[in-house]
Amino acid sequence: MQRLLARRGYYRGRINGRFDSRTENAVSDFQWQNGIDDDWGVYGPPTRTALEG
Repeated sequence: MQRLLARRGYYRGRINGRFDSRTENAVSDFQWQNGIDDDWGVYGPPTRTALEG
């Protein structure tokens, strides 16, 4: 997830596999910019589909 977010310019931290506050902020930014409201702040199915697609 961090790698996918980094490729799209949302995550700029160290890739460590942790869902820390930096990762959560990147997920939230991605969701906001892509109109994903269903699982705000978590990496649920709608976010996963949009990010991996």
